[in-house]
Amino acid sequence: MKVLLAFPPQWTPISPHFAIPSLSGQLKRAGFEVFVSDLNIDFYDTVLKSSFILNSASLAVSAQDELLKEIAQYHSPDKDFSDYPLDIQNKMVRYSKVKEYITKKADDFVNIPKFIKDARMAIKDKDVFYKPEILIKSMSVIDEALEIASLPYYPSKISLDTYSNPFFRLNFDSIKYFVFDKNTNIFIDFYKSKIEEIKKIGAKYIGISINSSSQIVAGLTLANMLKNNTDAHVNIGGNFFGRVVDEIVKRKEFFDLFCHSLLVEEGELPVVELGRYIRGDIAIEEVSNLVYPIGDEIKINEKKPPMKLDEMANVSLDGYDFKKYFAPEIILPFQSSRGCYWGKCSFCDQGFGQNFNVKNPDKLIVEFREIKEKYGIDKFEFIDESVGPAYLKEFADKLDKSDVKVNYFMDARLERAFDFDTLKKAHKNGLKMILWGLESGSGKIMELINKGIDIDKRLDILRDSSNAGIWNFAFIFFGFPAETKEDAQQTIDMIVKNKDIVHSYGRSVFTMGKHTRLRENPEKYGIVKIYPNQDEFMPSYTFDSSGMKNEELAQILKDCTNTCYKAYNNPLWMYLRYREYLFLYLCKYSQKELSEYKLKL
Repeated sequence: MKVLLAFPPQWTPISPHFAIPSLSGQLKRAGFEVFVSDLNIDFYDTVLKSSFILNSASLAVSAQDELLKEIAQYHSPDKDFSDYPLDIQNKMVRYSKVKEYITKKADDFVNIPKFIKDARMAIKDKDVFYKPEILIKSMSVIDEALEIASLPYYPSKISLDTYSNPFFRLNFDSIKYFVFDKNTNIFIDFYKSKIEEIKKIGAKYIGISINSSSQIVAGLTLANMLKNNTDAHVNIGGNFFGRVVDEIVKRKEFFDLFCHSLLVEEGELPVVELGRYIRGDIAIEEVSNLVYPIGDEIKINEKKPPMKLDEMANVSLDGYDFKKYFAPEIILPFQSSRGCYWGKCSFCDQGFGQNFNVKNPDKLIVEFREIKEKYGIDKFEFIDESVGPAYLKEFADKLDKSDVKVNYFMDARLERAFDFDTLKKAHKNGLKMILWGLESGSGKIMELINKGIDIDKRLDILRDSSNAGIWNFAFIFFGFPAETKEDAQQTIDMIVKNKDIVHSYGRSVFTMGKHTRLRENPEKYGIVKIYPNQDEFMPSYTFDSSGMKNEELAQILKDCTNTCYKAYNNPLWMYLRYREYLFLYLCKYSQKELSEYKLKL
């Protein structure tokens, strides 16, 4: 039986997402004929061509007169913007944006289509990619190209980072509106030709992986079109809807419109069981983790323990066109573990729906060898929640004794067991960068988030890592409920004072996920009030806190950017944007060379 696994936009198009190769491997081992379709990379490949950009500019400009007529029918000087229908709000914003282009940026309509081919080449060519000034300018051209490509659908906007519309909300009515609204949905026309290609495959089972809110419109547009235009069983999996399954089960219309079934949590075992059901081997009730309609009811099947990583088939990348991706080399996302071995941080719910288990380092090395020999890939991103020090030591020792040569980067907790010798050996055998959970410079906040590390030893570990030749990337965040301006300033001060060992950082703003421990004792963490969600598919909560107000938080974020930009003195890593690009540069240049590079923009 033929199975198609599809990955819809929008996801950063640097490498294949992990989910599809992993699921493909399980299905192939079970005897299914598997096809893959990375529609995300196909989408970017389509819209970032001069012909598409020129056509988008033409469509946007030619529609201005008609837009103005429609808007004028509703216009009243007594109305606030919010009083207009949503359709007119979208059109008003689009009209203003296109007018801004016509009056201030008209040259981009001519120049960007001319430059886009070279810009794409700069990101994919091994020689040009490592010329930072050319690379950075090329990324700016791509930014402008995607903005022009979005104009006929504005305020819906596609970028390399996300797909968004300021009026889009995570509730069912909003989702339906933007999926079916041809005026704002850039994906409908793109899919029309793809549907015919998919129909020719003749798959009886189509799985669509939706992992982020940025994929919802594109993913559900695809699901609806496939459900209406093929005879296949359309299943939706991935991380996002599993987090809000308690709301999905209240919406039979979700299944009427978009899919025959939904898989939640880890999918390697259920996708094979679902394939066996569709093939007629087992009853639908035997498919674990499956959510599906029966009459007017929504049924949730029993959950089974997930497969151990050591039991899984090796990933399959058959069917991928690596030349399409926006990098000179593929950096393959990979897992040595699932879930978090600590799993007690009060602020985190990243491991929701996962059970902790670890892959034997021997199996990992065998898989790396196979991937390198079969696909020519030797660069990997460990997407584990956190790689432990004992595991890294064993992996580095075994890699050192093997004939497998790879480069990789990973996430880790700042634990004392990461000693210099382990880090040095790991660097010798390919570890170029560690993404450390530094989090906060405030001892109070570190205690509240229950990180479970010795915060007095954090900088010693970073220094050992730096001395071992590894690039230290620090995750920090602001906006924890109890965080004051003084607490936040301590984080900024910590980064600036230790920029010699904190080589780069990634800043985020705290969000209260539905599945964090904070809800169990909110007052302890400075939460004054938790508001019921207005949007049923929102995976986080809004709240009032005893800490910084929104204006104070906004100012802290600006202060962090400005202070660190000045302290690091216009660093190259800030312009590279993506951790994958930084990693590739570290595979070519040393930590010291990259730190000292001065841009000539």
